Amino acid sequence: MAKESMKARERKRERMVAKYADKRKALKEAGDYEGLQKLPKNSSPVRQHNRCKLTGRPRGYMRTFGVSRVMFRELANQGLIPGVKKASW
Repeated sequence: MAKESMKARERKRERMVAKYADKRKALKEAGDYEGLQKLPKNSSPVRQHNRCKLTGRPRGYMRTFGVSRVMFRELANQGLIPGVKKASW
């Protein structure tokens, strides 16, 4: 389980990216790179990192399901993910 401060930091970055998206797009179209540099660092979408929605784990993230590989396996074994079942042969 990730620290709450790390999860909060990621949520803060998401809010900053959403807040400055229009302004960032306008500055890029105008070619005003000086104005872009004056924006907060965390307003850049590149600084975001995908994390598991349940545990906050930063590695092994499965984009289609929004959870880490560990949680995906647990949920799939419990039958909580529709259309996914364990292979056996």
